[in-house]
Amino acid sequence: MVLLPAGEPDNESVPVALRVGAAWAWRLAIVAVVLYGLFHLISMLRVVVIPLMVALLLAALLEPAAGFLRRMGAPRALAATTILVFGLVLVFGTLTLVVQAFINGLADLTDQVNQALNEGRDWLLSGPLHISQGQIDQYVERAQTWLSENSSSLTSGALSTATTLGEVVTGFFLVLFTTFFFLKDGAQIWRFLTRLLPRPARPAVRQAGHYSWHTLTSYVRATVFVAFVDALGIGIGLAVLKVPLTLPLAALVFLGAFIPVIGATLSGAVAVAVALVTQGPVPALIILAVVIGVQQLEGHVLQPLIMGRAVALHPLSVILAIAIGITVAGIVGGLVAVPLLAVLNTAIRYLVLRPDGGPAPSDAPPGTEPTDDDEAEAEKARVEAEQNATVGAVGAGAATRTDTAVIAPPAPTGEPPGPVATS
Repeated sequence: MVLLPAGEPDNESVPVALRVGAAWAWRLAIVAVVLYGLFHLISMLRVVVIPLMVALLLAALLEPAAGFLRRMGAPRALAATTILVFGLVLVFGTLTLVVQAFINGLADLTDQVNQALNEGRDWLLSGPLHISQGQIDQYVERAQTWLSENSSSLTSGALSTATTLGEVVTGFFLVLFTTFFFLKDGAQIWRFLTRLLPRPARPAVRQAGHYSWHTLTSYVRATVFVAFVDALGIGIGLAVLKVPLTLPLAALVFLGAFIPVIGATLSGAVAVAVALVTQGPVPALIILAVVIGVQQLEGHVLQPLIMGRAVALHPLSVILAIAIGITVAGIVGGLVAVPLLAVLNTAIRYLVLRPDGGPAPSDAPPGTEPTDDDEAEAEKARVEAEQNATVGAVGAGAATRTDTAVIAPPAPTGEPPGPVATS
């Protein structure tokens, strides 16, 4: 008979549910501590991390054009520079048109807003609420008092905005240079990162990045197309009803569509509010119907057809990811939350399906297979070459040649895409 120390129960005397719960509890506690530390580190380095994520999304968007120039014979640096300059010209040209349209329409919008406020005041005085002029003046006086009492807070907010502006300028140049090197040397950067891993894990991680890059590029292209359709549909409705600031509102809808589920809805609500103030309730209801119709087209036609093959995410996971992203990093967090979740989903699914680094099966879920047959054949040949080179080098005892074969395998149809750049 084995005697246990006083106060220490044996395993049989502890219920199974309690033992399992305790085992899960301390493991979950460790995971929570690690995640908290990771989020804290990201928050400290947000000036670097956020531009890095934005540059990765831009590289996924611009890489097809850069790859086309490379296939035409342009050097990698020239191709990256050309596409980046073209993208900057396009973006700043569009911003110039939007700002100019906003400035031109601001005066009319201000007059219409003042007229709407006067009409609202008249309705309060003569409407069913029977609010007196003295009560209105009292509310206005309270607002002025609040502004004077909180002037110091507003000043500190302005200083904070100036600091944020400095971070934005720094982040812009960081995004610019990072995007250039992602377009120029993305595949080499990914190979270097995989060399830091143990040799047996390199093929699987490399392939997981390969499929994740497919997911990211497909997501970015689909999001741009969906955002364009949203902006075009709502912009046409605004133009037909002659709502002021049509172009800026359409640009706002386009930018808002990059935040899935809620972005286009919120920006569409702004368009409805402007139509209500400037044109009245009937045009506002028409714009609301246009926004709802565009959202239905996006949710039931565009999203399933365009993103269904590349990204397999449940709507609840998308909403939760956006909420967490906004909580952690604000608007930028909501922007990168869904593509980050899609990439992790693809990588984890692939590593579960193929821990040995082989090609994903033909019946793999969306996001774990190439986007076309040519890429599938190139990937299969590349994986076979890697495996054959690795087996042959191990059998011959040539560790150095094994490492070289794994790091830089031959590519039958050009340099294979990594999670940073494709060729």
